Amino acid sequence: MTSKGFFTNGGIFGQGSNFNDRFIADYKHLKKIIDHCKGIGLKIVLTQGTYDMVHIGHARYFEEAKKHGDLLVVGVDSDKKVRARKGPDRPLVPEKERLEMVTHLRPVDIVTIKEVDMPQWALIRMIQPDVLIVTQETVEKYGKAKMAEMKKLCGEVKILEPRATTSTSAKIRLMQLKLAKRFEKAIVPRLADMISDALGHTVPKKK
Repeated sequence: MTSKGFFTNGGIFGQGSNFNDRFIADYKHLKKIIDHCKGIGLKIVLTQGTYDMVHIGHARYFEEAKKHGDLLVVGVDSDKKVRARKGPDRPLVPEKERLEMVTHLRPVDIVTIKEVDMPQWALIRMIQPDVLIVTQETVEKYGKAKMAEMKKLCGEVKILEPRATTSTSAKIRLMQLKLAKRFEKAIVPRLADMISDALGHTVPKKK
């Protein structure tokens, strides 16, 4: 394999986001790149997630993950996969934007997509990273038995705590509350006036 896509000004290790080089949807092509990197002695780190509304916690998380190796691969859940897990209102940000946004974060080297119909842990099985980075939420989700099975596919598993005081879900709930309050403040008085007009008399307004 040539060095193109690895050490050029573009490519995986280039200075820019280089989305066309960093985003690799084809798992067969991705495996070739990973095998090449392992062959030249690079330590492979893998982490996975939704990354809806990318925030400072994600950036810090990737930075910490990269400290555990040389090449950081990030698996991003597709829109269909997110909806299947989190409901029809998620994600707020479509997958194309989420994928590109992740490539703009400096520690990330390669980004790929995780589709809803893929077998469980397909990306982990294919890459077999030297280090798999997971959250405590992942550990609690799968339990000890499943985590033991997962560990057999990796060199080691590292658990990272959240790198921000809030999550995307919490931010969404906060926005919903703020919007609800604004709606109530702006619309309810108007509704009272409309009802009053319809009934043909005036409802006393609150002072």
